[in-house]
Amino acid sequence: MIDVVLVDDHELVRTGFRMILEQQPDIRICGEAGTAEEGLSLIRSLKPAIALVDVHMPGMSGIELTERVSRANLPTHIVVVTVVDDARFPKRLLDAGALGYLTKGCSADELLGAVRQVAGGRRYLAPAVAQQLALATLDGDSSPFDALSTRELEVAMMLVRGKALTSIGEQLSLSPKTVSTYKQRLMEKLQVDHVISLAHLMTIHGLLDTHNHQVGN
Repeated sequence: MIDVVLVDDHELVRTGFRMILEQQPDIRICGEAGTAEEGLSLIRSLKPAIALVDVHMPGMSGIELTERVSRANLPTHIVVVTVVDDARFPKRLLDAGALGYLTKGCSADELLGAVRQVAGGRRYLAPAVAQQLALATLDGDSSPFDALSTRELEVAMMLVRGKALTSIGEQLSLSPKTVSTYKQRLMEKLQVDHVISLAHLMTIHGLLDTHNHQVGN
């Protein structure tokens, strides 16, 4: 039996996953959490085979959760599920210790296949992600964004989507002052002085779809 914990701040997403997974005779949902903090507590106490984890959650991010589970040498394998499907983010997540990577647009069959494959100790990458990672490796180009910490990368992605510092702070459970510090630090690392310049740099390096964002100040 494959025990699974669901960690996502959207109840509808958890419900959808639960309905698909619970129909399988070899899979059991043993817990659900709406935050990464709750998810980490569940993983520590239940030690499920699999945790399906969203990337962006209030407070601790899914990346931080993945890193903590990996550092603690817990037996749980992380399968990250997110709407983000660029090559940089999956690489960061795989480096953090995730064994699987799915987008929220995956089919029920792909979800089940990924859960079973990762439960068997084998890595699973959504086909589109695997292709992007392969192309990024072939290019061999290092990105200035590789120098950013996980949190700095998250703040950068929110800034170029027009989110205010207070809004970013609320989503990440940080004070506006702390978010401002992250903003200053990441801009120094990237050698840019404005969010528009940041957006341009992210577009060049394939981190931003120019049709799906609104640049803020």
